[in-house]
Amino acid sequence: MKWGVPKIYVLSVIASRSGLAKLIKTHPEIVVSVGTVDDKLNDDGMCIPGLGDAGDRLFGTPMIDDEEELLHPSKRKRTMSDVA
Repeated sequence: MKWGVPKIYVLSVIASRSGLAKLIKTHPEIVVSVGTVDDKLNDDGMCIPGLGDAGDRLFGTPMIDDEEELLHPSKRKRTMSDVA
């Protein structure tokens, strides 16, 4: 009750088994509710199979193969073919 909060609730759509174990071990006083638990994580720490990018699914963001296209033109890598 360091910050004056009597009870903390965590509500999550998805969690990893290892992440839940660490959270509960570190903070046994909190209440955790999870929609589903995935057993595996990839090298980036994302749940496998996971949900994909929920924001992209929600807002219909088109998939872009080249992440360079997401950068502002002034921040993109330049090649000799860009110079006219």
